Amino acid sequence: MTPQPPQSPQPSRTPRPDPETGAAVKAADRAHVFHSWSAQELIDPLPVAGAGGAYFWDYEGNRYLDFTSGLVFTNIGYQHPRVVAAIQEQAARLTTFAPAFAVAARSEAARLIAERTPGDLDKIFFTNGGAEAVENATRMARLHTGRPKVLSAYRSYHGGTSTAINLTGDPRRWPSDNGSAGVVHFWAPFLYRSPFYAGTEEEERDRALQHLADTIAFEGPGTIAAIVLETVPGTAGIMTPPPGYLAGVRELCDLHGIVLILDEVMAGFGRTGKWFAAEHFDVVPDLLTFAKGVNSGYVPLGGVAISAEIAATFARRPYPGGLTYSGHPLACAAAVATIEVMADEKVVENADRLGTDVLGPGLAALAARHPSVGEVRGMGAFWALELVRDRETREPLVPYNATGEAAAPMAAFGAAAKKHGLWPFINMNRTHVVPPCNLTDEEAAEGLAALDAALTVADEHTV
Repeated sequence: MTPQPPQSPQPSRTPRPDPETGAAVKAADRAHVFHSWSAQELIDPLPVAGAGGAYFWDYEGNRYLDFTSGLVFTNIGYQHPRVVAAIQEQAARLTTFAPAFAVAARSEAARLIAERTPGDLDKIFFTNGGAEAVENATRMARLHTGRPKVLSAYRSYHGGTSTAINLTGDPRRWPSDNGSAGVVHFWAPFLYRSPFYAGTEEEERDRALQHLADTIAFEGPGTIAAIVLETVPGTAGIMTPPPGYLAGVRELCDLHGIVLILDEVMAGFGRTGKWFAAEHFDVVPDLLTFAKGVNSGYVPLGGVAISAEIAATFARRPYPGGLTYSGHPLACAAAVATIEVMADEKVVENADRLGTDVLGPGLAALAARHPSVGEVRGMGAFWALELVRDRETREPLVPYNATGEAAAPMAAFGAAAKKHGLWPFINMNRTHVVPPCNLTDEEAAEGLAALDAALTVADEHTV
């Protein structure tokens, strides 16, 4: 077994309760902050007083073990002292500078990222986050090929900006989908809820590849610029693709001159137990998008890693895209420090060990005890529990995209988890287990115990 890596300092206790300040924070939020993806009058944001390592706490003195990693971005936990120091040092040296110049933090961040990306993805275009990375990767593919269409999977999330939201497959796309973005959706493999009536991983792989090949044929290969896939889909359910699927997609792209874009905004930077999830499948894309874990979300940063062939397209032809804060020095300094911390403290290796030795077996044990758990799937520090009303029929615990009273069983599960000191990631009928990649065994045991207790509430809604 790989030894536990050194851990960042954890708070010995949460600060003294300060409900008066908490109330003021909450009041200002409710008066002025417009929240993402929300009906503004129906939400109740928790005022957060602080965070450290794998934990955060509120102004009432309640501490939570964060099994969401923020939005799956604090891959090294909150407030790692080396990253905080790097941001402070960069702020004192050069707080900001325009993207057209060579800046030390930007150059070093690009070099460290390029060292870790698969294949020849050695040019890095920096963005402010994952959605902008997907926007620009899609633009690069269209300009490189001269083709208009892009294919993406139904069970996917690629971001909230114009092109990215149309590429997204989940219901967050619906209000903004005007059908004019040149996007065509297809079914990617997911054996537990197979759209192909498959009984084995091999059948699911082969039928999914045939479905994709047919989609390409009927859309016209010469009209398709790119296929965009999350290497391991995140928000949509953490469905690890069957062996050989991504290699098959790569072959289809090569056959038809289609650019393969792998979205590793969530799966990258150690989350799956490799620096990039593509390494698990021996596949090199033409473009790879990243964000989140690149600097543990400490300062907004994303980017596109670009192959030599696509980079050559823009060697003497200007790339028509850019951002005022592309490669922001503070964000890049945080990325440099984060990557160095991950290497020095063996965070990627710890994520791999967690998945194999701790979370994987622990979640399987919970599934054996709780009839509400239909399936456990994942790798590294990237897991999902599919919660069901009936294991035999696989009826979800709540309907697809349920809201209000229909979503009550999942809300009850979430409330129970919080009561036991765990902040869960909940999406539709699933809870995702996505803690920091440097989680300790003791913290994992604490989280699994809280999940065990919360699942007894979910069990009450099974048949």
